[in-house]
Amino acid sequence: MRRITLFFLLSSFLFACVPAQPTDASQTVTIYATPAAQPWLDKLYACADSASVILNVEPGAPDILLRVGPPEGLSTPSFQIDTEDILIVVNRTSPLQNLTIEQARVLFAGQGDPSFRVWVYPAGEDVQAVFDQAVMDGRRVVSSARVAVTPQQMSDTLNADVTAVGILPRHWKMGTVRDVFTLPAVPVLAITPSEPQGLVRDLIACLQK
Repeated sequence: MRRITLFFLLSSFLFACVPAQPTDASQTVTIYATPAAQPWLDKLYACADSASVILNVEPGAPDILLRVGPPEGLSTPSFQIDTEDILIVVNRTSPLQNLTIEQARVLFAGQGDPSFRVWVYPAGEDVQAVFDQAVMDGRRVVSSARVAVTPQQMSDTLNADVTAVGILPRHWKMGTVRDVFTLPAVPVLAITPSEPQGLVRDLIACLQK
C-alpha cells in the first residue's frame, strides 16, 4: 500500500512539472493597420475568427499591413481590399464652399484666405502621402499648418473649430462636418513582405470578398 501511494505521489509530481504546451505559432498572424485603415480591422478580425487564427498586432514587419494608398517605392506584394475617398472637410458653420483641385492646392499651400487654419497629418502618414501626391502635385503644404496625429483627432478638431480646414478619410467623417472636396476611390491595400501563403493568403482572400 505504501508503494502504491508513493507511485501516485511521484506521478502527480511528474505531471505537475510538465510545462504547458505553447500555442501553435502557425495559427498566429502578425498584423498592423495605419490609423486611417483601422476601420478595416473589424473585417480582418472576423476573417481570423472564422478561421481560428490568432492576430498579433505589431507595427514592426507585420505579415499583413493595412493602409490607404500605396507607399512610395512599394516593392512587395499588395492586394486591394477596398477603396476610400479622401476628403477636405470643414466645420458645418464654415463659410468655405466647394473647392476645385487648384483652389485646394492654393489653400493648403498657404496662399488662400488666411482666416482658415489648415490641418494636416505628419509627413509619411498614408493619407497625407496620398494628398500630397494627388492634390498638392509637388507643392509644399504651408509650414504653419497644424498637425493632427490621427484621423480621430482631425475629426474632433474640425467639429470644434469653425476656422479649421483638414483632411479626412470618408470612413472617419463624423459629427456635422462638411466635405468641400473629394479625392475618390483611393485603394485600401493589404501589403505583405513576400508572396502570401497559407493563413496569410486565406485572410487576404477573405478581406477581398
